[in-house]
Amino acid sequence: MTSSPIALSMPTVPRRRRTPEDVAQAAPVAGEKKVLLAAPRGYCAGVDRAVIAVEKALEHYGPPVYVRKQIVHNRHVVETLEERGAIFVDETDEVPEGALVVFSAHGVSPAVVNSAADRGLRTIDATCPLVTKVHREAVRFAKSDYEILLIGHEGHEEVEGTYGEAPEHTQIVNSPEEADTIQVKDPDRLIWLSQTTLSVDETMETVRRLRERFPNLQDPPSDDICYATSNRQAAIKKIAPQADLVIVVGSSNSSNSVRLVEVALEYGAKAAYRVDFANEVDESWFEGVTTVGVTSGASVPEVLVQDVLRLASEYGYGTVEEVVTAEEDILFSLPKELRATLKDAGDASRGLGGRGQRPRG
Repeated sequence: MTSSPIALSMPTVPRRRRTPEDVAQAAPVAGEKKVLLAAPRGYCAGVDRAVIAVEKALEHYGPPVYVRKQIVHNRHVVETLEERGAIFVDETDEVPEGALVVFSAHGVSPAVVNSAADRGLRTIDATCPLVTKVHREAVRFAKSDYEILLIGHEGHEEVEGTYGEAPEHTQIVNSPEEADTIQVKDPDRLIWLSQTTLSVDETMETVRRLRERFPNLQDPPSDDICYATSNRQAAIKKIAPQADLVIVVGSSNSSNSVRLVEVALEYGAKAAYRVDFANEVDESWFEGVTTVGVTSGASVPEVLVQDVLRLASEYGYGTVEEVVTAEEDILFSLPKELRATLKDAGDASRGLGGRGQRPRG
């Protein structure tokens, strides 16, 4: 009797990091090396509010606290909260009946809210108020019998939540190219809304193409793309033409982080990459580079940016010049369900989300 051969996987061999001397020898750099650090960057008020909501829920109710989807799209944040007792699930039917569940910053559809109620779940709604605004717009225009063209990425949690407010009145437009082919019921009762974390330029190009076909297309009452997304894109637009390399700190499922890489390249950066952590930076990116641009998506804690700056400093980029294009001082109240608990407990430590006017280390 012969036995079948067993396939054994090869052990992972750690990549040997190239030293600053290796990089300098491969491509010497003439002139002073420096970092252009974008401001604003990192946490926005809506993200901060959502993360604090989970932290406070863990503190006051104790673990486990269930969270539907990732509270925000950042690996470090999710893993840190998991270590403290948060359990992330895809749907409410994975949550034990009667348990506490937090809805993520991206928002949920009415069907998800109803499902949680049917299971007797206690809920904390950490939806970003700017996303809630778009939800309310969708409901209002659907009631007035408008058809809604929702510009966004199909499958993204935020788009699923907004679409779920008025599915019979809503079509999703994924790209400018789709604007050229989409069909509508009544071109005279038409409005566009958008996901809050899109590229400003691409969104307006989509709107331009839609309006060429449907001249009576109406605009939303106010901008749907959130201030933080717009501000971070504006900052990297200013830095990109001067940068040989742009490093964006953010996760692959973070729409606004991915957009920052695209915007950097579009506006003149010679190279741009996204990383979750400093140890993902490839040292060869520094070869021949005089100026490095650094920024981070709206769901990224500042500690991860500082790690990248320390790494850059090791490779000779110790001069850091902050490029400020806007000041942010927006604060959001914590979810009402949580505020009541904090008040009863006499906890006045954090009633607002939004960590200061400028990114901090």
